[in-house]
Amino acid sequence: MTEHGVRLGTVQETLLIPLYGRAVDNRKPDAVLRDARAEEIVASIDYDFARFDNLPSLTGAVLRTSLFDRWVADFLAAHPTCTVVEIGAGLNTRYERLDTGRTRWFDLDLPDVIDLRRSFFTDTPHRMTIAASVTDAAWVDTVTSQADGPYFLAAEAVLPYLVETDVRQVLGLLADRFPGSLLALDTAGPGIVTTQDQHDALSKVDARMQWSCTGPTELAEWLPGLTVLASHTLSSLPRPMHDTLSASLQEMLAGLARQRLPQVEEYRLNLVQLPGAPDGR
Repeated sequence: MTEHGVRLGTVQETLLIPLYGRAVDNRKPDAVLRDARAEEIVASIDYDFARFDNLPSLTGAVLRTSLFDRWVADFLAAHPTCTVVEIGAGLNTRYERLDTGRTRWFDLDLPDVIDLRRSFFTDTPHRMTIAASVTDAAWVDTVTSQADGPYFLAAEAVLPYLVETDVRQVLGLLADRFPGSLLALDTAGPGIVTTQDQHDALSKVDARMQWSCTGPTELAEWLPGLTVLASHTLSSLPRPMHDTLSASLQEMLAGLARQRLPQVEEYRLNLVQLPGAPDGR
């Protein structure tokens, strides 16, 4: 700690981009999300967040989180006593926004990230933090030994930063241990991965995406039996979500749709059902 707050140490800066996006969004009268907790966390971290001010990708990060929220909320409504696993939780506050008091919740991330997380979040009987790499199968044993399905797995802004061999390993692990479960994940096409040094936010941090994917149909080729339930770009969000956005934001998204920019069209937000019979139903 310093007089200015929590220092980052070696934590990846990429987790700060969506956090700051939610904090900035929360200040707006027509916010996409209401996340006062994000503002509190930003104020407690000793970091120059101003480097991300006015970047379009902040809005994109908020929209991505909002769509993931909707998918999780729909699952909670259908399965109130389900288990949610945040893969690569970072400084996400989805639990604070969506928890119903009946769900088991696991926040998984690397040890240095979890060290930072523990400055702001405390485990409870319904919520547990796990310090481990997603590629380490031991974390799955922790989840399955303490919670039943059905399971919802959320991997937001995580898998594109792994190499393809690790992504294949992780997806195989999830399919084997959480058969039939829902998985929300984002994928980035080759046009994004090869030009990320020019990205408005990623160009300001050290982390780089390594796995390029043309879309969820590619995942189905890796995992026969995988079902694609939804796949959207930021310019083609589901109508129920789109209609709740402010007029100015809808206009911006319409402009993106007309331009068909590779950095927009190649970035997809996906909801899939893993192959196999679901457990715990």
